Amino acid sequence: MAVHIRLARAGTKKKPFYRVVVTDQRSPRGGRFLENIGTFDPAKEMKVVDGKTPLQIDQERLTHWTGRGALPSETLGRLIKAAAKAEAAATK
Repeated sequence: MAVHIRLARAGTKKKPFYRVVVTDQRSPRGGRFLENIGTFDPAKEMKVVDGKTPLQIDQERLTHWTGRGALPSETLGRLIKAAAKAEAAATK
């Protein structure tokens, strides 16, 4: 079973909200998943507010799954890099 880490859409019409999930690559976008490891709110700007960014991921579980061979999607990879960049800019 090939495992991927990707975004699963939630929220209402015209107001999307995404969960960061670990899932079998054959499952549909909003289908079954193995574990929910975070959230992403695209309505918010990618900057640190009150110590948080719009992308919230449990780093311990992300490391666990990537260590077991799970691959993040292309979009999620870009979001992780952008969140890391925003956190680095906030700590300067």
